[in-house]
Amino acid sequence: MRAARDEHPARPGAGRAGTRSLLRAHGLHARKALSQSFLADAHIAERCAEAATTPAGGTVLEIGAGLGALTRPLCRRAARVIALERDGRLAAVLRETLAAEACLSVVAVDALRFDWAGALASGPRPRVVAGNVPYAISGRLIERTIGLCAEIDRAVFMLQREVVDRLCASPGSRIYGAPSVFAQAAFAVRRLLRVRPGAFTPVPAVESAVVVLEPLRPPRAAETEAFRAVVRAAFATRRKTLRNAWAGLGGWTRDELAARAARAGIALGARAETLSVEAFARMAAELEGGIGSWRPS
Repeated sequence: MRAARDEHPARPGAGRAGTRSLLRAHGLHARKALSQSFLADAHIAERCAEAATTPAGGTVLEIGAGLGALTRPLCRRAARVIALERDGRLAAVLRETLAAEACLSVVAVDALRFDWAGALASGPRPRVVAGNVPYAISGRLIERTIGLCAEIDRAVFMLQREVVDRLCASPGSRIYGAPSVFAQAAFAVRRLLRVRPGAFTPVPAVESAVVVLEPLRPPRAAETEAFRAVVRAAFATRRKTLRNAWAGLGGWTRDELAARAARAGIALGARAETLSVEAFARMAAELEGGIGSWRPS
């Protein structure tokens, strides 16, 4: 799925001095160990909040709330906001500075150890996951979001630009890979905007981008164990043809693999990056239905 071109790159720089002042006022500093880089551009925060809460109302689970740059506009638009912040120092600042927001609950917790589905289920729809995601754990957070595609109505994430590019990549692109397939099997994926490093403090060494994930109902493919096995094996060695990448898949002989691939409409001389989500799903169906004794490794 091709990313829409962003005609209006977000302007960097606004609010960095204010963010530094807020940190100093509470005796805080960004912690490298937690990949902390605080969004300091109110325009970008508003754009993200609008994408997450259009129409207004509903419940938003915010990942990595930090100093509340995104939390504030979310509170103005959502019926309920659950802000997760692993750093207890920052969670305390949020509770103090946003004490007047009746819709807000601040939870000092590692987002990967929190029950997203349970928290969202107690609030009104639409149910949305959003946040300026710590880049060090972005892969695991995206996997978690894909696993909840049936239970959420949208996800809006600030991620490293290269990660967003991969999620949006189309078949045939050199950056199309397993993350592209898994995300696009469950979601319509689009890039909302790109974000320059100067929009944060401290200034990161990479560009960022905001991605919007809208669940497909029904999904293009079910993320079963067989689907994951087929996709991961195909991309494990990108230089190999599918004939070699899938050698031994399902315990099949080379002739059996050829027969299964032919039934799925897949040329084994091709490489993984040329296959659509639906092609991977057809091969996964062969794996699930063709070998009764197959089990994920």
